[in-house]
Amino acid sequence: MLFKLMHKRIVIFLFLLLLLSACKETQDIKEGGKMQIKSSAFQNGRDIPSKYTCDGKNISPGLIIIDAPKQTKSFALIMDDPDSPSGKFVHWISWNIPGSTTEVKEGQSPGTQGKNSAGKLGYTGPCPPSGTHRYVFRIYALDTNLTLREGSTKQELESGIKPYILESAELIGRYARA
Repeated sequence: MLFKLMHKRIVIFLFLLLLLSACKETQDIKEGGKMQIKSSAFQNGRDIPSKYTCDGKNISPGLIIIDAPKQTKSFALIMDDPDSPSGKFVHWISWNIPGSTTEVKEGQSPGTQGKNSAGKLGYTGPCPPSGTHRYVFRIYALDTNLTLREGSTKQELESGIKPYILESAELIGRYARA
């Protein structure tokens, strides 16, 4: 009886220890740090002005990167629409953005550009078929530059960055066509 009780306690202790170490690793490497991504065009969770969509000039909004880790060598950026009929329309992917970057100016396409869901390189603005959609901008601080070829897909980029992510942050904008 005493052996079974001690065995259960040891198993519970080891499980909690494993759980805590997994949570700490994820928090330290991925999210939960102090890095942020903001926009000079809209606030997090608010509407993206039509200038940055298919109803306007279809140019990328200005982005600001705050408090990236000091050891950042480069950034990767993914913008997608989780509310699209396909589940994740990719609007923009870019990588090898210099680690010293603190601002991406409106209309800029920094770094190496990947192929979006429209089959084009660079930014393609929001253009939802109906309703209000969310557009998620994710920035990843990496401890290396990537060797991916221009035109790579979101899946290729995500696979390529996994071992190099120091921290990530996201910004969400919303858009509905008039």
